[in-house]
Amino acid sequence: MNRRLVTILLVAALIAGACTWVVYRLVSVRILASKPVSTTQVVAASKDILLGSVLTSADLTTMTLAGTPPKGAILKPEDAIGRGVITQISQGEPILDSQLAGLGSGGGLAPTIPQGMRACAVRVDEVVGVAGFVTPGMRVDVLASGNPPGGSASQGVVTETILQNIQVLSAGTDIQRDQQGKPQQVQVVNLLVTPEQAELLSLAANSLKIQLVLRNPLDTQMTKVPASSMSNLFGSQAPPAATHERAPRGPGKPATKPYSIVVMNGNKSTDEKFASPEGQH
Repeated sequence: MNRRLVTILLVAALIAGACTWVVYRLVSVRILASKPVSTTQVVAASKDILLGSVLTSADLTTMTLAGTPPKGAILKPEDAIGRGVITQISQGEPILDSQLAGLGSGGGLAPTIPQGMRACAVRVDEVVGVAGFVTPGMRVDVLASGNPPGGSASQGVVTETILQNIQVLSAGTDIQRDQQGKPQQVQVVNLLVTPEQAELLSLAANSLKIQLVLRNPLDTQMTKVPASSMSNLFGSQAPPAATHERAPRGPGKPATKPYSIVVMNGNKSTDEKFASPEGQH
């Protein structure tokens, strides 16, 4: 074998060995210098859990998270069993304390109502507003139509927006969204309102016609909408009053002059005046 070739191979092997040793040392130092990552075992959902459900042991599992766990994460299954779910939880998602109602609150609609808010029921039908297309979580405006007290008869029915950007809690007996998003006909819709709004809505529902209007959930702007009446719809100007004007006198016959007749009665004479025969009818 060529002596020169052997020398080149030996030098290449030495260089490769040196590089390997250097890389090994660098990696070893970095591994030794790095701190071990802490892990935490938390409670997670073993399946999709719907809003309003009450958690059981079959709904729960455990999972290990590296690093700091999310704020409010539940570490023990017994801290979650028996509590109502106030927001939908997906399978494999860690369960947080903020997603559950207080212990003893039960399930259903009541635990989903935030502190200080109220659920006010509004009766609707298949014709009124968007009934049948309202699902839990959507946002609506509430319109009231009727005859205002003290309003003029010419004003007619008045419609006014009394509430804006109101969240729908439930449609009929359903308090969670349909998985396929299919609308359904319902007779009662529960709206999430403040106590003051609940009084206003109840007052309007007892004497006026209520209509729900869908809005984009991302549109949170409150707009000042003036009330609309029948007079606005068909025009508020009244027709002008009829005026009786005397028709101008057209060219006609000139006024006739009266004529006189002298009447002789013995030695007395009288002058009698009579209208012209042409002026008599």
